Amino acid sequence: MSKNDEMAAGLFEAALSVQQNAHAPYSNFKVGAAVLADDGEIYIGCNVENAAYPEGLCAEAGAIAMMVANGAHTIKQICIVGGGGKAEDDLVTPCGGCRQKIREFAMAETPVFICGPQGLRASFSLDELLPHSFGPDNLENNK
Repeated sequence: MSKNDEMAAGLFEAALSVQQNAHAPYSNFKVGAAVLADDGEIYIGCNVENAAYPEGLCAEAGAIAMMVANGAHTIKQICIVGGGGKAEDDLVTPCGGCRQKIREFAMAETPVFICGPQGLRASFSLDELLPHSFGPDNLENNK
C-alpha cells in the first residue's frame, strides 16, 4: 500500500466508538469496524457474541451488512479497532472469513487500517491480507 493512502476523516473515531458497544461476554475481546463506502458514508459494526459460542458476528461483517442494507456497493476503506494481544502492539487483523467478506465489496488495493485504542498500528491493501483471492470477478464467465 502506498504511504500516500490516508485514513478518511472520522473512520477511526467511528470504529473506536462502536467498539465500546460490542457484546463480548465470553471472549471479553471487543472489536469495532468502520467502512467508508462508495456513497461517502461511514458504516459501523461491532462483534456480537452469543451463548452458542462461536456463532457470533464479527465487527467487519456487521459494518458490511449495514453498508449493503443502506444501498452502498463498494468498500473504499475499512478500519478495524481491537484491543492488543499478548503484546501491546499485536495487530488485530480481520479473520479469514471477514477477509473474504471484505473481498466481495472491495478492490485489491483497498486500504485496510488496523488500529488499537490509541490509533493506527498498521495498514495493508486487501491484496496483502488476502493474496490470490477468489471473488466476484472469478464468476463473471458463469453469467
